[in-house]
Amino acid sequence: MTAYANANEETSRFHWARIVSDVFSPPVVWIALVIPIAIQFSDEVSQGLYWALLYSLFICVLPVLFIAYRVRTGKIGDIHMKERRERYKPLFVTLISTLCAWALLKAMGAPAALPLLAIISWVQLGIIALVTFYWQISMHAMGITGATMTIGMVFSVQTAILTVPIIMLVGAARLRLKRHTPAQVFAGALVGALVPTCLFLLFSHLLILVL
Repeated sequence: MTAYANANEETSRFHWARIVSDVFSPPVVWIALVIPIAIQFSDEVSQGLYWALLYSLFICVLPVLFIAYRVRTGKIGDIHMKERRERYKPLFVTLISTLCAWALLKAMGAPAALPLLAIISWVQLGIIALVTFYWQISMHAMGITGATMTIGMVFSVQTAILTVPIIMLVGAARLRLKRHTPAQVFAGALVGALVPTCLFLLFSHLLILVL
């Protein structure tokens, strides 16, 4: 009876770990991140919101709709894609959609920070996709850690430090739901930390030609 109660608690949509996973899922985190950055680098708030909407549509909304469709048709168990094999097609679609976002942002003259964010997302997702063929890395840990690093480089280290507890909370939630091992959470966080840092450092030297 106890084992059944514990299993039911973990799968409940109102369980704290499930709520944390939903609230801080990568698409939600990326939307929350791009809005202040787009406004920061735009001449007007309305213009910033326009760029943020374009970014969010291709990098967050369309991939989530594709995942939701596959959940509805029974090809995926849930939106967080517990099984590694469930992630292949959604990751491929997200990579293509992210590349389209970068091309549109670049062609339409968006502030350079926006195409850079798209490139960061694309590189992170590319690494996740490659690793997924052999191992299941935590996209949640990648998303929130990448957002924290980006906040630190765009706004301030002090602001980024305020979000560090969220990284630990998300990691604990993924472990509590038994969706990842500690190593998989750590690997996701490592990708999230290194990719934005490296690309921001290289921006003025190597990426200026494509951004």
